[in-house]
Amino acid sequence: MTARTWFITGASSGLGAAIARAALRAGHRVAATARDNTRLAKLTETAPERVLALSMDLTAPDQIEGAIAAAEAWHGGIDVLVNNAALGYLAAIEEGEDAKIRTLFETNVLGAAHAIRAALPGMRDRGRGAIINVSSFNGVVAMPSLGYYSATKFALEGLTEALAQEVAPLGIKVMAIEPGGIRTGIVERNLRSPRIDAYAESAHAIIDLLDNDKDFALAPSDPDRIGEILVGLAEAGEMPRRLILGADSWAGITAALEGRREEYEAWRDLSHSTSFA
Repeated sequence: MTARTWFITGASSGLGAAIARAALRAGHRVAATARDNTRLAKLTETAPERVLALSMDLTAPDQIEGAIAAAEAWHGGIDVLVNNAALGYLAAIEEGEDAKIRTLFETNVLGAAHAIRAALPGMRDRGRGAIINVSSFNGVVAMPSLGYYSATKFALEGLTEALAQEVAPLGIKVMAIEPGGIRTGIVERNLRSPRIDAYAESAHAIIDLLDNDKDFALAPSDPDRIGEILVGLAEAGEMPRRLILGADSWAGITAALEGRREEYEAWRDLSHSTSFA
């Protein structure tokens, strides 16, 4: 097996840390980022010579470019880019606050896009590489209280689909993963806004359900297992454009797609009626 260099955003905790650990166990190198690279100390201790700990804020383009440049110069370039770092936001649409919405999109969409743009020249020059964008079940299925988060993940899905087609002739593979609930404790770190009572039965009911999931019934997936899957796919060189991860995500996404198709079909005649007579 040839050791590869992985560049993983948001690697200090949660799924990002799990992917980094899986890559290291498999003998690869990891350029790991966090807003404060001191939070990567534990990861670095596991394999000091194979971890490059980088401070990077996804809302700061100069930091993204600097981190990518450091990783490119480290061991012959980035082989696998994992856009994992993201923020969550639990709020009804009306409850949204401009500053939080802007930060959410700058992190989840624009930051990922900037990392991709910074990494692509090296991948193009080498004629190989892989980009894994961490989307979500909510990148396909929107629900009350997660509208803004879903909007960022829907955007990431569209970016991934277009990018995959653009770079396929260049030897670069692109995949979006769509995990369901993962046991990472991310709910507590979500952005929030003051509540408007009118949304008690819709958005707030979902938020309360998530907050009260103390036994992780809504987060059945093991982040370490997901990390192993992604490393295995990258090593094999075969990856789908989209990959559902988690039985919960599979059930929700496939049901939503079937329902969407049924609704489209019900209005098919009207849809076809727009042509000039």
